[in-house]
Amino acid sequence: MTDRGGLTLYDVTVRHQGPFGPVTAVDGVSLEVPPGTTVGLVGESGSGKSTLARAVVGLDSPYAGRITVGGREYRGRRAAERRRLGRQVQLVFQDPDTALDPRMTVRQSIAESAGAFVPLDRRSREQRIRQLLELVGLDAACADRVPGELSGGQRQRVAVARALAVDPTVLLADEVTSALDVSVRAALLTMIRDLQRRMGFAMLFISHDLAAVRHVSDVVAVMYLGRIVETAPTEDLLRGPRHPYTRSLLSAVPSLHPGRRQAVEPLLSGEVPDPAAPPTGCRFHPRCPVGPARHPGREVCAARDPQQDAAGQPHRAACHFPYRADGVHPA
Repeated sequence: MTDRGGLTLYDVTVRHQGPFGPVTAVDGVSLEVPPGTTVGLVGESGSGKSTLARAVVGLDSPYAGRITVGGREYRGRRAAERRRLGRQVQLVFQDPDTALDPRMTVRQSIAESAGAFVPLDRRSREQRIRQLLELVGLDAACADRVPGELSGGQRQRVAVARALAVDPTVLLADEVTSALDVSVRAALLTMIRDLQRRMGFAMLFISHDLAAVRHVSDVVAVMYLGRIVETAPTEDLLRGPRHPYTRSLLSAVPSLHPGRRQAVEPLLSGEVPDPAAPPTGCRFHPRCPVGPARHPGREVCAARDPQQDAAGQPHRAACHFPYRADGVHPA
């Protein structure tokens, strides 16, 4: 595995114009994905995960902050910069039908990507296509088929092959298994994990499926209402989540550890606040099972943002009253 340069986000903020004014979809997110590693990004729908991915590849423009790939910053404002970024950072979407032209054969789709930055002669192009199909576990005969002739799992493998055609430094996988059945999902996850280890690219793996995240990720970052609220090595976070939101997310799925009961907080209650008018202090406090709504005297949760207190910790939990590593909550 080669050191190819990773992805780093510094206080990235993304705003969209809503019907009643600007909406901050991503608010001051800092995250590092070192070369050859996978960071899993989890959270409820609307937490800002996909918006963050779109900002990294230049589909959304950050309002503030910096994004660097291999230590180099790309703002995406000049055509040459967008072109360099396009080669180094590739995004695989949830639905491969949005990435693959239904009128183009697999060969044409991969060839279009493979030749986008480095011109290839016919022989080199065909060799590259065969290599990529083999990498993602597809038969060479698939090259002459159109997406409609392939299964959902095969289409997603083609989408991965197309993304890898330019030998990217960073791969963003946005809910790539959510539309697949269980057996196909497991095979695709194993393939992605093996490719990442073999090719050495940094990967941001976005998913609501914590079992999938555990399968491929070295580190997990949990996102809520535009902010990262907890970050830790995967097993540390899943065995001992410290933020009440993470614990609530884990309570919504079967135990990730066979034979172990899922002894965490009750399921999340209440609606996600309006991102156009987020709560003061900790954004999770109106829904928090250990916050001021249920524990009088903890008004600090509504008054002061816990983000700064969490900075620099190996297991970072942006909470004024985090759980201990053994799962015990301070009284």
